[in-house]
Amino acid sequence: MTRDLHEPLEAGPVRTTVTLLQDRIAARFPERGLRKVAGDLLILIDEVESGAGATQGRIRAARVASRVVMAVILTGTVVALVLAVDDTLRADGRINSSLDVLPLIETLINDLVFAGIAVYFLWSFPERLQRGRTLALLHQLRSTAHIIDMHQLTKDPEQLRPSFTPTSVSQPLELTRDEMERYLDYCSELLSLVGKTAALCAEESRDAVVLDTVNSIEELTTGMSRKIWQKISTLPPS
Repeated sequence: MTRDLHEPLEAGPVRTTVTLLQDRIAARFPERGLRKVAGDLLILIDEVESGAGATQGRIRAARVASRVVMAVILTGTVVALVLAVDDTLRADGRINSSLDVLPLIETLINDLVFAGIAVYFLWSFPERLQRGRTLALLHQLRSTAHIIDMHQLTKDPEQLRPSFTPTSVSQPLELTRDEMERYLDYCSELLSLVGKTAALCAEESRDAVVLDTVNSIEELTTGMSRKIWQKISTLPPS
């Protein structure tokens, strides 16, 4: 796809957006833990950005090394097969019975199977090297999404209604109607930015496992954000 058709998602603009959101949270809710969650998300974005170049360098080196080893293995396999055929025909230049072919067939099968396993392992090794670090970052992002969900979980719009009667175990709300709306909106924005950070991890990867994990995080954050907007829609009128 050409540059005119596709502009890649970049860490810089995502980081700028999270920084602005953290400042907005700090301005309205300086004592709330949601501001610290935004700070944790900035750290994860920095890890994605700083690790991308180093990881790509290691992957390129691993890819070159694996291709060289693959060439050596394939060359050795071909040489071994040629020698095996030569040993079988060395006696008088022809095969006298089918029993003479059985050792050759066994050698061919063994060499081809082991060479195939080695080639498959070496071909996928660079992608597996990248996958481990990326999946660790995605796991942290999933945990961050659940932490954000915990922050909004106790914000119940029903507590703002005049008819609400608290019980002995009801948590004090300590938020006005407008503050709750703003707080829930911040949670929704943070969840969206968690999804964007996950998408950053997939920008340089075509690994099916990584892409599936990114999609699951985006679906998770979208579902959580949908629940938050359902809460916002039930807030009493101003």
